[in-house]
Amino acid sequence: MTTASDTAGILIVDDMEENLVALEAVLGSLSRRVVRARSGEEALKAMLREEFAVVLIDVLMPGMNGFETAANIKGLDQTKDVPIILLTGASVDPNYAYRGYTVGAADFLIKPFDPWLLRTKVNVFLELHRKNQQLAAQADQLKRLLTADNRPGGEAGAAAAQESADGQEAVSAGRPASRGIDEPPAGPTGPPPGPSESERPPLPETSEAGRLADVAGQLAELELLLRDAKGTDHPNLADRIAELERAVGRLLTSREA
Repeated sequence: MTTASDTAGILIVDDMEENLVALEAVLGSLSRRVVRARSGEEALKAMLREEFAVVLIDVLMPGMNGFETAANIKGLDQTKDVPIILLTGASVDPNYAYRGYTVGAADFLIKPFDPWLLRTKVNVFLELHRKNQQLAAQADQLKRLLTADNRPGGEAGAAAAQESADGQEAVSAGRPASRGIDEPPAGPTGPPPGPSESERPPLPETSEAGRLADVAGQLAELELLLRDAKGTDHPNLADRIAELERAVGRLLTSREA
């Protein structure tokens, strides 16, 4: 099944047509849209128009070279988190790799490269993008749950307000507050005794608490996946997820108390 997070494509940037054709052939099996750009300027325009999970840039291009293109991508808020793989020929300056990492590239490959290796590296970034999108959706869900739980006009608050209003209306009409529309009044001997506290079955968990527990479990799973992921541009994501897990745990504890 295709989700919204699976729509982000792969951008390949090279001024040589034959190199673009070769990259398309290697990456075609990943089942992602591959978009071409013939220059750094064209690449920046493409990245501002649509979302990409990873971008591959040739270093040696006329005009804006690969290093300058990568630096410009990392300088824009909209594109700064997109991972970059720089590609270059075999006879290059030994400092090219270091220079690539200083401008924010996530990886550096020298041509000719092994097609299997390139697909594997690109697929890692595709999977990381999918997990980041899933994390964002889970964080948004958690935020909505916490906001609804703390809102005075939420479901619990509305129920309490209605109960209070019913009680006040009953008192003003000169009758005791009703415990329920269909509940008969107690007889002279009072209602039949119910089960003792030890005999009562445990109350079912509320739907909100169940959803929070489910979110906590999913956050824990995402934290482990991110801590195991290699080459991520978000080193603090796992710590942020751990903080969210603790917040959910405190909320569940307060509910149980």
